[in-house]
Amino acid sequence: MAEFETDYLVIGAGAVGMAFTDTLLDEDPDCHITIVDKHAKPGGHWNDAYSFVTLHQPSSTYGVNSVELCTNRVDAHGHNAGMYPLAKHAEILAYYEQLMNERFLPSGRVTYLPLSEYHEGHKVKGILSGETRQVNVRRKLVDGTYFQTSVPSTHKPAYEIADGTPFTIPGELPGLWKDADNLPEHFVILGAGKTAMDTAVWLLEAGVAADRIGWVRPRDSWMFNRKFLQPAEHHLDRLVDFQRRQMRAAAASESGDEMFAKLGEEGLMLRIDPETKPEMFHFAVISEGEIAMLREISQVYRQGRVTRIEPGKMHFASEGVDVPARTMFIDCTASAVPFDARSNQRPFFDGDTITLQLAQSPFVPYSASLAAFLEANFETDDEKNALTPPAPLTDTPSAYPAAFLSNLRSTGLLSQNEKTNAFNARSRLHPTGPAVAKMMAEGSPKLAAIADIGSVVKECMPGIMALGMKAFAEHNAAPPRETSVTKNQA
Repeated sequence: MAEFETDYLVIGAGAVGMAFTDTLLDEDPDCHITIVDKHAKPGGHWNDAYSFVTLHQPSSTYGVNSVELCTNRVDAHGHNAGMYPLAKHAEILAYYEQLMNERFLPSGRVTYLPLSEYHEGHKVKGILSGETRQVNVRRKLVDGTYFQTSVPSTHKPAYEIADGTPFTIPGELPGLWKDADNLPEHFVILGAGKTAMDTAVWLLEAGVAADRIGWVRPRDSWMFNRKFLQPAEHHLDRLVDFQRRQMRAAAASESGDEMFAKLGEEGLMLRIDPETKPEMFHFAVISEGEIAMLREISQVYRQGRVTRIEPGKMHFASEGVDVPARTMFIDCTASAVPFDARSNQRPFFDGDTITLQLAQSPFVPYSASLAAFLEANFETDDEKNALTPPAPLTDTPSAYPAAFLSNLRSTGLLSQNEKTNAFNARSRLHPTGPAVAKMMAEGSPKLAAIADIGSVVKECMPGIMALGMKAFAEHNAAPPRETSVTKNQA
């Protein structure tokens, strides 16, 4: 068996592995890194995503620290008009390929093994070649697969599909024109998450009338209003106001549901159906324009999860429902992140293994980059883990205050440490650090927007802690459950 050596063996060339590697290259100039990934190109699950997917968060804090993802400009049209850009599928894949080919590999310190699988004992097997090689890891194994991202093209539906049923996934919709003489008369979207929302918007923008679209949506979701989450360099006042209002709503609420209702009244949180209480929250970000479009779809099925589909009919646990003839079902039920992984949470740093998780929710690339910084600049696991208690991956409004409290604690921990505070001030992936540091250096009057944030934190923290601890208890006690949402930020 062939052998080779490396300092860090990183499993996964997706958003997590790439962000970790990028920062480690800068922070530890003497190390060698090997990246193993099943895909043929870097980018992780983005390789499998549907072609019309975009980020739902502004691109300014996604990707890696060293290279900007999108041109810093305002979109002039579409449902994101007036806001900063959301990187598109092709842009994201090109970005990661450029990083690999123009930064990582030319450094001479990165070995990239695509179309390869990691096996226990530090073995790497080529998927096409079948060749297995032994890797002698001098320092650590870095697990970038904790999020186990799933998208429709790699997901197996949990319901039965009868032979002859018109069935597709979002990624195949743009190719319907190839069979223009046999187009569906009606569409039914299966799933309630962000992929389903993206698909509904795509159909409407493609000219499909809203009355030709049905939507199986057993539970609704709250979503962040994107206009409050614009880049700090341009809208620090909005970001700080968003945080300020969240703190005050949390401190004044007895439950996460009450907190979200308050934020919904203020327009910070959005929902599709104002008459339905949302039971999900998966950190999705959406525009008011998209919400307006989604509300055009009035045929919503709330009988629960589908158990079987067949031509002209779908079945739920307790009933069957007829749908129009020549209905095409679109599967949007893949779960992009493992909300049942709460029981698998572990320390970031554990001897010879680093498990890349969330240091702050839902900032996936930032959390990976921070882990690389800690690995290179602190000596012991105890020091590193003290600065990165894993943030809970919550999935309901009632549990969200646990994540909110965790983020506030993390912010306090990192700001009180001289090294991590300096890292955040220069980290492109941090939502406010570089913008605040630049404004402080310039003496910008925009800093007035955050002048009171310390007093607000002090005023609200007792109430936030009470609500957050109650949410932690609920989150930790909740049994793992299936979820039908897809979130494209991981």
